[in-house]
Amino acid sequence: QVQLVESGGGLVQAGGSLRLSCVASGSIGSFNVMGWHRQAPGKQREVVAIISSAGATNYADSVKGRFTISRDNAKNTVYLEMNSLKLEDTGVYYCNIRIRANSYWGQGAQVTVSS
Repeated sequence: QVQLVESGGGLVQAGGSLRLSCVASGSIGSFNVMGWHRQAPGKQREVVAIISSAGATNYADSVKGRFTISRDNAKNTVYLEMNSLKLEDTGVYYCNIRIRANSYWGQGAQVTVSS
């Protein structure tokens, strides 16, 4: 009933920047939490950043000061601006939306940081 479409992944050199976008569609209410999770090769998925409908944000310690999450409520879109990228940021980034007790996931976007 809810779909998430991600875009913006790709290859970038260390120290560079990349911007991810995710558009949600379907039965989306006025109150929800959207965010980004990532999974590095051989590791479990971890939270990167989340943002509420009101704009409150939380970040993983590893990305604080480098990544910025934002959203456009009118478009049901969440963004992740990634700056000063490091090799350790490489992984598949998944968009997520939580609506009440239910969570929905995008298919993932590959982000590869090279030296």
